[in-house]
Amino acid sequence: MREALFGNPDEARRLALSALGLSTAPDVQYAAALALGWRGDAAKAKALADDLGRRFPEDTFVNLLYLPMLHAEFAITRNDGSNAVEVLQAAGSYELGTVQLYPAFLRGEAYLSEQRGSEAAAEFQKILDHRGIVLNEPGALAHLQIGRAYAMSGESTKARTAYQDFLTLWKDADPDIPILKQAKAEYAKLQ
Repeated sequence: MREALFGNPDEARRLALSALGLSTAPDVQYAAALALGWRGDAAKAKALADDLGRRFPEDTFVNLLYLPMLHAEFAITRNDGSNAVEVLQAAGSYELGTVQLYPAFLRGEAYLSEQRGSEAAAEFQKILDHRGIVLNEPGALAHLQIGRAYAMSGESTKARTAYQDFLTLWKDADPDIPILKQAKAEYAKLQ
């Protein structure tokens, strides 16, 4: 999932398929499907999601967290952010308990896709407010995404601060990571 989020689609696909070769446990299958969905392999991700739903029809995690998150990602990929937000309502009661606040991250992504910067910023702020749950995934990216949300809302000072926070966190990262390159280019435009 991390490789997909950071813009390394080929590595994300390789790792997801490798994980599936070792296990088809619900958490592995969910993570692989989400990574493949972020990577752009919607057909494989959807097949994995459908299989999860068939194999685990009464599993709370599968039905109230994993499947809503996967369906939200599919909706975001189809540029249907409002449907993604609606699908994620099922996960709302559980998002602080597990899964590193991915429901909030996906909801923020959905709001960004709908050009709703203020709502997106509120979702990414949830992640920043609960660093102990998310650790580094997707915590670091929340700084970047909240920067994008503030920029979209015309709050340039807050946007610059959020980008600076992200770039400070990633100051020792490999300079060729795609998401880092994007962040630097976006930050330069804010100056």
